[in-house]
Amino acid sequence: MFAVIEINGKQFLVKEGDRVKIASPKMGEIKVLLLTEGEKTQIGTPYLEDKKVETKILEQGRERKQVIFHYHSKTRHRKKAGHRQHYTELEIFKIGAGK
Repeated sequence: MFAVIEINGKQFLVKEGDRVKIASPKMGEIKVLLLTEGEKTQIGTPYLEDKKVETKILEQGRERKQVIFHYHSKTRHRKKAGHRQHYTELEIFKIGAGK
């Protein structure tokens, strides 16, 4: 069994036991777009209102620093900056449970 879910405007293909890393400190609502159970497939228009995915937050933090370096030759222009993206890591427990 697997599902296509949408969180904060991003889509993920998940199955039970998967870990998903979302690039946001705040997690929005989890919406189910598609659900497959064996031979049976349900497709939402655009969402399946009667299905949901149960998750658990494992970790929230920040990624390693990404260095951004701008350089223009012959003009002595050099600019160095860094960025650390926030993330939330989820574990998928149950797929397809009713409301």
